[in-house]
Amino acid sequence: MGKILAITACPVGIAHTYMAAENLQKAGLALGVDIKVETQGSIGIENALTDQEIAEADGIIIAADKEVPKDRFVGKKLIVTGVQDGIRKPEELIKRIQNGDAPVYKAEAGAVSGAKKSSSKENPIYKHLMNGVSYMVPFIVVGGLLIAIALTLGGEQTPGGIKIPDGSFWKHIESLGATSFMFMVPILAGFIAVSIADRPGLVPGMIGGYIAANGSFYGSTAGAGFIGGIIAGFLAGYVALAIKKIKVPKAVQPVMPIIFIPILSSVIVGLLFIFVIGHPVASVFTALTSWLAGMQGGSSILLAMILGAMIAVDMGGPFNKVAFLFGSAMIGEGNYGIMGPIAAAICIPPIGLGLATFINKRKFSQTERDAGKASFTMGLFGITEGAIPFAAQDPLRVIPSIVVGSMVGSVIAMLAGVGDRVAHGGPIVAVLGAVDNVVMFFVAVIIGIIVTAFMVITLKKNVEGSVPVAAGVGPVSVASAPASHTKVETAVNTDINKLTDITDLELIDIDLEGTTRDEVIDELVAKFDTEGILSSKLSFKQAILNREGESSTGLGMNIAIPHGKSSAVKRPAVAFGIKRDGVDWKSLDGTDAKLIFMIAVPEKAAGDAHLKILQMLSRKLMDDSFRQQLLTVASKEEAYKLLETIK
Repeated sequence: MGKILAITACPVGIAHTYMAAENLQKAGLALGVDIKVETQGSIGIENALTDQEIAEADGIIIAADKEVPKDRFVGKKLIVTGVQDGIRKPEELIKRIQNGDAPVYKAEAGAVSGAKKSSSKENPIYKHLMNGVSYMVPFIVVGGLLIAIALTLGGEQTPGGIKIPDGSFWKHIESLGATSFMFMVPILAGFIAVSIADRPGLVPGMIGGYIAANGSFYGSTAGAGFIGGIIAGFLAGYVALAIKKIKVPKAVQPVMPIIFIPILSSVIVGLLFIFVIGHPVASVFTALTSWLAGMQGGSSILLAMILGAMIAVDMGGPFNKVAFLFGSAMIGEGNYGIMGPIAAAICIPPIGLGLATFINKRKFSQTERDAGKASFTMGLFGITEGAIPFAAQDPLRVIPSIVVGSMVGSVIAMLAGVGDRVAHGGPIVAVLGAVDNVVMFFVAVIIGIIVTAFMVITLKKNVEGSVPVAAGVGPVSVASAPASHTKVETAVNTDINKLTDITDLELIDIDLEGTTRDEVIDELVAKFDTEGILSSKLSFKQAILNREGESSTGLGMNIAIPHGKSSAVKRPAVAFGIKRDGVDWKSLDGTDAKLIFMIAVPEKAAGDAHLKILQMLSRKLMDDSFRQQLLTVASKEEAYKLLETIK
């Protein structure tokens, strides 16, 4: 057998990336296979595969939970699977390459052919959708927060709603936010199509997304919203993919991706939306508006339920807009009691989902937890679109939760006679004095938020495939910052080449005395303090406990890695302790912690130091024999020699 190549990558780019790489290398060694693994982590690409290595390779394994470009692997046996398979099934993946049970990647078809498709459990529809969502999220966050800031600082109450005076500075900020929102749906659709058909899908996807968002193409004032964008993205992707499969003369092949595929697929998608998909949708919305208007004077509870459901179901999309426009029209007729329930319902989805990510972190991925902070903030300013990333990723659980929460809040507001004199929603309108019966407005909102948060927590499962390292280490590696910021903040700390660069004999204790987690923490913190690494023992201990409060740093496999960043830390350092009979660290696999590594980093250097240290530990601690050797050391010196191999 010749050489097998692999690439590992995870969304955060820390623990899972390097655990998968380590296990693939170990499996290769056990099977007598020469394997090289390229890691695509937060600090960039390491151990990059060369063109010559690719040409000589018998096959390639991509174990990744994010998109990895595959153009360089044309004609090679290629397995594409999730990073969890790289961690848990490395031998199986290598044997598939050895046995020829792997597809051959063909660029022209944008697909793979061969013995059998990838064994990845990931649903391809979900993967395409997530690709679009990942590019869309920054546009939602930027647009929503800019508009919210502009409304808060520059908004004025007018009979037509909260408005920003034309020509003012804040009007420009509002315009920037509106521009970001304008790109949201086209970006979503465009990158769904790219995931399906590669680059030829981008143009038809974005054009289809723009048409979906702009109802004027098919006679609708509301447009088709993000749901229309999803339809447009999948339609564009599969149309482009179908055209890619058409056999054409070799002379035409070079221009197919840049001329014929984008043009033909754009025309097909655009015309389908204009004449087939969009027009019937416009008719449905017109009928809905008339139906809602006819319900005045009827069952107020039923009306409130319908309005709450419409506001939440597509989060700023066409149903939301129909209900919102209906409430706005009633303000013009002096009826503020319709807009009141709508104003309450508007903010419940984003705040409720944001609250859910704070209450139970294990139900949400790191990306969702980061989005939850922005979602919560956007909800305060009445921007329902903050809930879109959650609904796009898990619609079957999220949409029912936000619909029920908004319905509950809307009904309470209706029964309490809550009114809203401006065409806007969320707590911002109450703060600015535009709401009648403001106490009950907040009661309705709070109850609706609680219903949404606890319903989504109940319905959602723990993040699929999560392992102890992800729960204990992953979040701190990006210092709880949005994923889009990690690359800027995590340059390699070149001063740390191996673990013993930041530890010494005095920071090692092979016989910890503590019988509880907190007692062990006290022992290791005391070692840092004795060595002059801390300016404040109490401050650093609080940083450690704060991190434990987010989720246990007990990784399982008898390992715990408590860590803290604090201005009380003078320089990066690691203390290591052994508790031979174990201590309960609330590890996900239920094992007691026996090998405890405590990481201390200065607040300013947290990104660099955490990344480097965690990468070192993640690689080495996956080795069962290494862990056993550590557990049986008889002296600090023996432990130190073993720690010298962590690099």
